[in-house]
Amino acid sequence: MHRLMRPNTTRILNIPLKAPLALKGGGKLDALEVACETYGALNPARDNAVLLCHPLSMDAHASNNDEPDIEPGWWNFFVGPGRAVDTRRYFVICTNMLGGCKGTTGPLSPRPGGGLYGTDFPAITVEDMVSVQRRALQELGIGHLHAVIGGSLGGMQVLEWAVRYPDFVDKAVAIATGAHLSPQGLAFDIVGRLSIMNDPEWKQGRYAPEAELQMTGLQVARMIGHITYISRNMMDRKFGRELQNGSEGGTFATAFTVESFLRYQGEKFVKRFDPNSYLYLSRAMDLYDLTEGHEDIAASLARSHCAFLVLSFSSDWLFPPESSLDIALALARIGRHVNYVCIPSELGHDAFLVEEPDDPQSRLVGAFLRS
Repeated sequence: MHRLMRPNTTRILNIPLKAPLALKGGGKLDALEVACETYGALNPARDNAVLLCHPLSMDAHASNNDEPDIEPGWWNFFVGPGRAVDTRRYFVICTNMLGGCKGTTGPLSPRPGGGLYGTDFPAITVEDMVSVQRRALQELGIGHLHAVIGGSLGGMQVLEWAVRYPDFVDKAVAIATGAHLSPQGLAFDIVGRLSIMNDPEWKQGRYAPEAELQMTGLQVARMIGHITYISRNMMDRKFGRELQNGSEGGTFATAFTVESFLRYQGEKFVKRFDPNSYLYLSRAMDLYDLTEGHEDIAASLARSHCAFLVLSFSSDWLFPPESSLDIALALARIGRHVNYVCIPSELGHDAFLVEEPDDPQSRLVGAFLRS
């Protein structure tokens, strides 16, 4: 049982990694920087560190840790004093993933010799992201993790942590994820990337990042993504076939409420996310396959030693419950300690990012971390 501590103020760090990083695809990065936030304090035994792995469009700012002068993070209801990931109890670390656009080295970063990488940035994988996280933790003096937690693309990183560094992790929490993306999920990502690459403003990835980009292609990619994040029942409940202002309007654009919502999401996304980062990260997600080089999921997971909590959501059709159940059954077959729960929800894939009544996700994760 970890002793409760007063939560430290949030720390925002930029961690330089100077040794070359060899990438899975054959390229390398001679030096890179990792943006990171930490919450809470490392205990004297140094055994209370918890790593958070964020989904594709998020970043290192998972929580404001109840500090009123800091904007809430993307997992604010889940991470903080007295919450599931209790920062009075755990030293919590969240890094912006490799290839991101929020401080970690990626396409927007300066390249050796001058200029920005753009699409000269080397191809990256989930395996590379996890390698960078481990090196960042070592720079922070952390040689072991009480737990690693993540959802969606972050959940893939959790699985990779468990099999790549089995002696580094005690507990793995994989949420709304799978051993690989389904062909349907791949199809949506492919269309999203094509919409970016066919946008004249993209300019083969050589656009000026400081320009006020409209980037219709990135807007469309985000709109497509949002369709996969929300369940059909939630679409019906929130939008139905309602019209804005009670009319259709006079162009091929319609006045349906759902169109207004999707346009708003796309326009907002362009202001905070880099198109090239979206291309690199979505491709890494598509290419990830836990079973690569192994006969099946069980053979892949046989490399792991940690205890697992696997969570799915009943209405998620990007990573449907059977994707998580396959992982849980494979772990059970090879004798690993695993708890699996499919949480009833009408929110779809995004359910893990939303605090629901009774919040079963928080209850389950909090109990698992304390067990």
